[in-house]
Amino acid sequence: MIVGAGKVALRKARGLLEAGARITVVAPEWEPEFETMPVRIVRRRFRASDLAGCMLVFAATDDRLTNHRIGIAAKGKGIFANIADSAEECGFIVPARVQRGSVQVAVSTGGESPRLSAELRKKLEDVL
Repeated sequence: MIVGAGKVALRKARGLLEAGARITVVAPEWEPEFETMPVRIVRRRFRASDLAGCMLVFAATDDRLTNHRIGIAAKGKGIFANIADSAEECGFIVPARVQRGSVQVAVSTGGESPRLSAELRKKLEDVL
């Protein structure tokens, strides 16, 4: 599940789809590209009951309190959560990655600096 449907959520969705995931997106508003993706869209705000049957959840809203609530709800249900704006609340982190053909490079700061990982990923895109 991805909660939120902005640019960060869109990036998460692309990577998950590449890996073959089935995705539900919960958000009252979304980037238009979501309409073209093979995802299930729930057009409303997150409810803790949305987590039923989920294995992973990505909290990618632009609201700190909502992301925090998602993390607490996920932890209470034993579901791993990635909280986009709070590395210390994450049950797992996702490295920034670049793929060009058969070459794949991942960059991680262990959750310490997602911004630095993203900047390094952009530089690697130029190099590759």
